[in-house]
Amino acid sequence: MHNDIESILFTKEDIEARIDELAAEINRDYKGMSPDVVGILRGSFIFMSDLVRKFDFPCRLDFMKISSYGSGTASSGNVKINQDIGMSIEGKDLLIIEDIVDSGNSMNSLFKLLATRNPRSVRLCTLLDKPDRRQVPVHIDYTGFSIPDAFVVGYGLDYADMYRSLPYIGILKPEIYSK
Repeated sequence: MHNDIESILFTKEDIEARIDELAAEINRDYKGMSPDVVGILRGSFIFMSDLVRKFDFPCRLDFMKISSYGSGTASSGNVKINQDIGMSIEGKDLLIIEDIVDSGNSMNSLFKLLATRNPRSVRLCTLLDKPDRRQVPVHIDYTGFSIPDAFVVGYGLDYADMYRSLPYIGILKPEIYSK
C-alpha cells in the first residue's frame, strides 16, 4: 500500500470481479446493438479500457474531458467542457463511462448538453457512486461500487494528477490534501 493511502476500499481483484459483472449487464442490455461509448477523461480511462474489452458488441469509442474539481477535493459546481467528442451522436445509443459520480453536477450538465445532440438513448456507467455528496439527481444505469463520503484515489482517480496508476482504490490520508 502507498504511504499516502489511509486504507484500501477495493482491491485489484474486487475491481476485476465487478467489471466482469458490469460487462455482463451491459452486454445483456446492448445485445444486437452498436452503441457509441464515450469515456470521461481522465479518470475513467483505466476503467473504460478494462470494461470495453469485455463487450460482446461492436462500438465506436470517443472521449470527452470535463472538469469541475481543479486541484481541490470537492466539485466546484462549475463544469467546463475541455475536450468534446468528435463524432455525431444523433440517433445513436450512447453509453457514458465515468470514474465517479459525486455531486452530480458534472453529469447533470453533460446530460443536458448531450440531449441537444439528439441521441436515441443515453446511459451512464460509473465505477464509483458517492450518493452522500449528491447535490442534483443523476440516473446511473450501471454502478460499480457505492462508496462513503471519503476522498478516493487509484485505478484512474487522482488527487492533483497523482495516484491514478494505483491498481486499487484507496482512501487518501486527509493530511495529504489538506496541506
